[in-house]
Amino acid sequence: MKKILLIGKLNSVVKETNTFLSQFFHVQLCSENAGVLEGMMKIVNPDLVVISLIGAYDIDTSIFFLLSDQYPQIPVLTIGTKEECGAFLKYYEERQFENLVRPVENTAILNAACRRLGLDQEKVEHDGMAGNKAPGGKKRILVVDDNGTTLRTMKAMLEGDYEVAIAISGAQAMTSIGKKRPDLILLDYEMPVCDGRMTLEMIRADEDMKDIPVVFLTAVNDRANIEAVLKLKPAGYFLKPALKDKLIAEIEKILDPTKS
Repeated sequence: MKKILLIGKLNSVVKETNTFLSQFFHVQLCSENAGVLEGMMKIVNPDLVVISLIGAYDIDTSIFFLLSDQYPQIPVLTIGTKEECGAFLKYYEERQFENLVRPVENTAILNAACRRLGLDQEKVEHDGMAGNKAPGGKKRILVVDDNGTTLRTMKAMLEGDYEVAIAISGAQAMTSIGKKRPDLILLDYEMPVCDGRMTLEMIRADEDMKDIPVVFLTAVNDRANIEAVLKLKPAGYFLKPALKDKLIAEIEKILDPTKS
């Protein structure tokens, strides 16, 4: 399945676009910040970038230069009103960028995505419908870690069994949770600026997020550190690097206690 990086502010339009496209593609959400985008491009390695311009008059315009200079081979779709699109057209590289003017039907977005990816739209729709009929959709796991290599490893380890989202900081994790609620969070305990403890506190302080089980990942194997982790009463914790079979078994036990 092709991968799409969806960039935009947290609003109903982005949520709707994400929900629709997720029927047919692996969609990863990203904020409209060039620094975050640069990291996400390396981690996700998307086949297509979609940028929602709704409410984005203050968007970081350097994202257009980043995409055209470093990733000219990756097609980009922008979606916005005529006025919003007009404010950014000067940054576009003609062959790489394509603009869709709202109001636009979701089917038109799918048509443009398939065309830019060289896919047969009828087959994509058929495969998406077949996948939606499968019993018991995959649970969503959010992996939060400031190390790109760890994120790639964890994503590869889990994506056969779960829908996997990734975040490279506590702040980005909170944005991701707000856009699409995960069933479980794997959270790096040692992160700069906003570490695992602070991120967990923010999650528990939010009424809509507080019940999401959080499993800590830590690279420090000493008694004091482990005791500090356990005092926070997470759903579980693992020492890095986590072993695939043990990690998946623990995730399954947390998500479905009847299997334990």
